[in-house]
Amino acid sequence: VLKNKAFHGLVADVSEVDQVEAVVREANKLGVIKVVVNNAGTWRRTPVESSWEQAISDWDYIMDTNLKGVLMLSRASIAHMKAAGGDIINVSSYYVLPAKSAGTNPPDTDLYNASKWALNGFTDAWAKYLDEYGIRVNGMCMGAVDTPMLRGLYSDNKLPDEMAAVVMNADDISQQLIEIIDSGRTGENFGAWVGEQISLGDRLPLHRRITG
Repeated sequence: VLKNKAFHGLVADVSEVDQVEAVVREANKLGVIKVVVNNAGTWRRTPVESSWEQAISDWDYIMDTNLKGVLMLSRASIAHMKAAGGDIINVSSYYVLPAKSAGTNPPDTDLYNASKWALNGFTDAWAKYLDEYGIRVNGMCMGAVDTPMLRGLYSDNKLPDEMAAVVMNADDISQQLIEIIDSGRTGENFGAWVGEQISLGDRLPLHRRITG
């Protein structure tokens, strides 16, 4: 919910610097940028046995959005946030924190996994550097959420019954996002696992904030 209980939507490719800069300029016209949520993400199966050419193509496809997009949108926004502070939220995945059970990482997702693990570097480094400006940086490491990307893993974009019964919804995750911002905490990864109550948990010592 933005000013006057309205929102202003823009379509952009976060891997394209010109489009990212245009979005940030437009957002800044609406007022001071206070929150950046790096939620854009993409996925495809990347078997380790795939050809060299296919592996490079998959790398560019996934990293351009999942990692380069985070870098560009955050860097473009930080300049506008330094004066008044704010929050940057990097959306990651549940297995970046210690997974609740063995073997839960989806198969053939080494590049997707790498893109999410790499967000730890941004979250940790930015939280430390930007703290003096009142800018907090955290990660949201969530399990399966009912999204078009998740549905795209299945035929006819239909979730299996066993998945549909436990998958989290956008309302669950958006509430956690609000709680993270309200908490004033920084430099942490917050987990959200399917079948468990979503909560921020206790504050962790500095050396455990990212990996749990």
